[in-house]
Amino acid sequence: MYDVIVIGGGPAGLTAALYSRRAGKTALVIEKSTFGGQITFSPCVENIPGFTSLSGNEFAEKMVDQAIFQGVEMENYTVTGVKTEEGKITVSTDGGDFEARAVIIATGAKHRLLGLPREEEFVGNGISFCAVCDGAFYTGADVAVIGGGNSALQEALLLADLAKSVTVVQNLDFLTGEKALEEKLRERENVKIITGSVVDAYLGASELTGIRIKEEKSGKTTDIAVSGVFLAVGLIPQNEPFSELIKLDERGYALSGEDCRTDRKGVFVAGDCRRKRIRQVTTAAADGAVAALAACDYIDGK
Repeated sequence: MYDVIVIGGGPAGLTAALYSRRAGKTALVIEKSTFGGQITFSPCVENIPGFTSLSGNEFAEKMVDQAIFQGVEMENYTVTGVKTEEGKITVSTDGGDFEARAVIIATGAKHRLLGLPREEEFVGNGISFCAVCDGAFYTGADVAVIGGGNSALQEALLLADLAKSVTVVQNLDFLTGEKALEEKLRERENVKIITGSVVDAYLGASELTGIRIKEEKSGKTTDIAVSGVFLAVGLIPQNEPFSELIKLDERGYALSGEDCRTDRKGVFVAGDCRRKRIRQVTTAAADGAVAALAACDYIDGK
């Protein structure tokens, strides 16, 4: 039996495991795909304290190496469910069951894609999800923002300060974000807003060179030259296996306080899978530390 099992091997999960080990607890991280999480898709990261610039893969490797050095165990399995009993929690996976005294769910949230051909191929190579993270790489370039909600409008406003031009593409006939944001966006001379249209295809060979948009009503298509596309069409929290274990909000995010405790005894949550306003690598790591210390207090009966 482990003291702490962490489900998810991104910045939140690896930080939680690290802090658990530093508190003298045994820790296992179970990750279904790539250790490091979504940051591994970023070709260059410049907003992590202590690093001027490094790739997402480099950062992930450093996190993994640090966790292993501290004695964290790691397994590549898909978690299918969690069952709590008095004195232990059982985590079921496609590779067997594991037991722990406390569990930290740090499964993150994946960005919603459009489902177009070659889309995943262009992620990190022309397609991005975060203007704060990647906007500087498109300084003086033509970019597009897909979406019309608050997140999309905020991304577009940030990019308007950096890019040569910003084209906002929204499938509805109107933007759904706050009017104040829309008004600010419409005041920008380098921003063009296209409504009632969807992205029909990504253009380019090895690198993204543009998008093809289609008007919903007429079916007319137009090619737009851009070197970057920022998708802002929503996030999908990875909490499906825990929907009957802990309380989730209407969008599927885990409900917790700032102490990262859920309503289930011995179960904690950290990172992008919990309901919160800011989702950045630094806030994920902070959650991991908070959740681990709360879990250790729980184990120690504090």
